[in-house]
Amino acid sequence: MPLETRLDLRLAQKLILTPQLQLAIKLLQMTQIELSQLLDQELIENPMLEESTEEPETDDTFESDSVIESEDENTELPLGNILKFGVDEYFDERSSDGRDLGYFSPGMEDQPSFELFHAKKTSLHEHLLWQLRMSDADIEIRKTAEILIGNIDEDGFLRITDEEIASVTEASPETVKKARVLIQDFDPSGVGARDLKECLLLQIKSLGLCGTLVEKIIANNLEDIYKNKYGLIAKLYEITTEDVAAAIKIIKGLEPRPGRSFSSDETVYIIPDVYIFMTDGEYQITLNDEGIPKLRLNNSYRQILLQKELISKEDRNFLKERMRAAIELMKSLDQRNKTIYKVSESLLAFQREFFDSGVKYLKPLTLRDIAADIKMHESTISRVTSNKFLACSQGVFSFKYFFSSSISSVGGDVSSTSVKDLIKQIVMSEDTANPLSDKAIVDKLMEIDIKIARRTVAKYRDELKIPQQSRRKEKSF
Repeated sequence: MPLETRLDLRLAQKLILTPQLQLAIKLLQMTQIELSQLLDQELIENPMLEESTEEPETDDTFESDSVIESEDENTELPLGNILKFGVDEYFDERSSDGRDLGYFSPGMEDQPSFELFHAKKTSLHEHLLWQLRMSDADIEIRKTAEILIGNIDEDGFLRITDEEIASVTEASPETVKKARVLIQDFDPSGVGARDLKECLLLQIKSLGLCGTLVEKIIANNLEDIYKNKYGLIAKLYEITTEDVAAAIKIIKGLEPRPGRSFSSDETVYIIPDVYIFMTDGEYQITLNDEGIPKLRLNNSYRQILLQKELISKEDRNFLKERMRAAIELMKSLDQRNKTIYKVSESLLAFQREFFDSGVKYLKPLTLRDIAADIKMHESTISRVTSNKFLACSQGVFSFKYFFSSSISSVGGDVSSTSVKDLIKQIVMSEDTANPLSDKAIVDKLMEIDIKIARRTVAKYRDELKIPQQSRRKEKSF
């Protein structure tokens, strides 16, 4: 077949995401913090945007589309005729509302106190290296110990064998052992251990409890503690169960993860996206806009854009592009708020009994139900409900909390979430000396007309992180 070049005309259909649609989807699935950070960045990068303390004038903002598309010099300016607009007037307007321009501040301002600055938290590795530098060990041992510290994880455990260290550093096994023992004497107590047993034994050593019953139980009976076999331990050491309980109380007070106090993990605070509360006998839905800057178009740049003789064609094209981006952002933000409000309104309609009376009355619900109710695609509902939270009189809940599968019962279908809550309540109210088995929990649920299999109870119990019956049993002495 000979090679040839030719033109073909084909008709095809395919889905293309426009930049406007991509922006709308991006904003829709953002959390409050992510959205706030994005808008702050846009305020820095886009000169056509500025923060407003007043409600945005939506109509006036979106009418600016005509300013972008209009190229007719005889078109009447919607903002009035501007006789003169120079640099001085621009900076006068920028500072008239009390904003500080920074580089035009009169005089020197008071600097913030040093107490307001936050120091960087010391990591576990830095803490161990500091102690190593303060030690008087031989240089060879300290070099080996530094490599060992680099192989200690964030929980404080050493994740490498002596043989592996010896092969990497070419140090003798004796040097590696001395380096490891040196680190295990450092703070926090228990650091440098290879497993939980060694970690607890190191802490016992630092407490001066070597040779005691506590050390024996840790060395030989950790599995028995896990299974609550106190009687077996008492029989093994020919002591009373009271002595065993006292020793185990000390063991439970030890730290299983010695590096935890140096963890870099920060507390993440949940910020509700929506508030639903009763006001004058009716539920009111309020979107949380705290921390979200209110955007508006910069009037000064709009005026400059309308005066073609003041700027070059290149600058005008730049401002037109920035204005187009600003308007698209504000439209997408407005659409995001409307969509979240519609989803919240639909959730309130479906789960009205939950908002009135609590988790017990939560109904089975799927994304498809909400999508059909507000006539949107199921994927849109999924984006809206991801990483979003709702605050109401019952507490603060993830949007995903309201979606659950159904379980058949005598009185009709019930939500799996409400069944989990019932299982949690049953376990919390049980006799800890004689905890309920999964079969007993099934019987308890049957008493309130909820028929559920034992394996389903075990599955829900695992999801709730509730231990099995033998691990929930507590000894009374």
